[in-house]
Amino acid sequence: MIILDTTILVYAVGTDHPLRAPCRELIELVRDGAVRATTTIEVIQEFTHVRSRRRSREEAALLAREYGRGLAPLVLLEPEDLFDGLELFEVTDELGPFDAVLAATARRRGSGLASADRSFGRVTGLRHLDPGSPGFLDHARAAG
Repeated sequence: MIILDTTILVYAVGTDHPLRAPCRELIELVRDGAVRATTTIEVIQEFTHVRSRRRSREEAALLAREYGRGLAPLVLLEPEDLFDGLELFEVTDELGPFDAVLAATARRRGSGLASADRSFGRVTGLRHLDPGSPGFLDHARAAG
């Protein structure tokens, strides 16, 4: 199982960008059942915030609902995700608190974390899947 970060969702529906194609293809693989992936409510919320800065609130909410349904069941965070994430935040300068909790959530569940944010690659014990790296989709297929 793979947990998707906000960057994957944003690039998949974004404008022309080098990461758009691999992110979009990953979403298609999930939709087609070739890769098992999910995300968190918090990631969907962050996607909505980011998307609504450049598009209408209605479009952002529509896409967020589609992601929420397509990636269900969503991961529900537990107190230990928060506590482990705060420990990661304390020792990993490259991660903000949101990303530290997301990394802890994926790591605690033994899930890969797909994200364009390379800071996740610094987290010990976390399998980071970077859409900018060679073999990204092959790694996603193997992980999900």
